Amino acid sequence: MERKLTTPINDQARESLKAGQEVLISGYIYTGRDAAHKLMVDAIDKQEPLPFDVNQQVIYYVGPTPAKPGQVIGACGPTSSYRMDAFSPKLMEKGLKVMIGKGPRSDEFIEELKKHKAVYLLAIGGLGAKLSQTVKENKVIAYPHLDSEAVRQLKVVEFPAIVAIDSKGNTVFNNNI
Repeated sequence: MERKLTTPINDQARESLKAGQEVLISGYIYTGRDAAHKLMVDAIDKQEPLPFDVNQQVIYYVGPTPAKPGQVIGACGPTSSYRMDAFSPKLMEKGLKVMIGKGPRSDEFIEELKKHKAVYLLAIGGLGAKLSQTVKENKVIAYPHLDSEAVRQLKVVEFPAIVAIDSKGNTVFNNNI
């Protein structure tokens, strides 16, 4: 059974999620890939403000294609998440609680996820065109020079995902759910 979530996803809702559970997310989520993550971590290291308050927020690892006329966004399928493993702990320290991407994560990432009671969700790769239909608003909010990898604020309605790693470290990747 799918679970409907609205962003920001509160502690009780997030901590009750179980690995393997299907979710539908509505509200605002933020995008960021490797280059944006590096810039955000550099900002943290320099004690500069982040482009948005990551506390209790959702980051989707995506670099969408350009929108065709009449579309809000082009195809927006997930990117491989392991590339963010080095950056994610500092963002979780700032309150980031939900990350969406594809593929497994490192053991070190999972330990940080448990420490911060965060969750990692999977968006299904290859469904970028279908996922784009859930996006109702798309606004670049930081690092426009990164083009498709700029940080964006997306308003989504019933964006589908699967809990890949829950806040206790249970994961769909090694069948310990």
